[in-house]
Amino acid sequence: MRPIHRRLATTVTGLVLLPAALVGCGIGGDDEDEPAAKTERAPAEEAGARSRERVQAYLDAMTAKDVAAGRSQLCELLHDGFDLAATGPNGDFADHFQVPAAAITDVRSGPHGQEVSVSVSVTAGKSKVTRPLVFTVTRDGGDWCIAGEAPGRTAAPSSSPPRPEGSPPPRPDPNPGG
Repeated sequence: MRPIHRRLATTVTGLVLLPAALVGCGIGGDDEDEPAAKTERAPAEEAGARSRERVQAYLDAMTAKDVAAGRSQLCELLHDGFDLAATGPNGDFADHFQVPAAAITDVRSGPHGQEVSVSVSVTAGKSKVTRPLVFTVTRDGGDWCIAGEAPGRTAAPSSSPPRPEGSPPPRPDPNPGG
């Protein structure tokens, strides 16, 4: 009779421990997967929002010619270079440049942090040019900051409409001036 009691005790112990083992494996239990998914999404959403805020503050500072406000958006590592170049002849805060329009066009995750693409219109005298820029925003300690600025991508300029496939290339105009 002993073997029957042992089997019964083993079966009862297994049935008691089975729910705990299944929850430990992720089967059953309370919907613990749902909060985990929310916390995984939250950092990505926060990164995008914080990056957008930093770059928008920098663009606003450029428009207002507020060098201190612009500097405060940058990571500390960039401060010395910014101080030397910001108001120089080609600096973002140069006196002869005006920034009538600046807009964020895209925010995405990149290899070195969040990449925030912008379109900036700059005027100098009567000349106006619009340039794409990409700001890299990263977390430095507990805060977000701009870690880099680079030229953005522009679409290849097309001087003529696309030709249908198989058609001959256009001939040069023999009389270009008139």
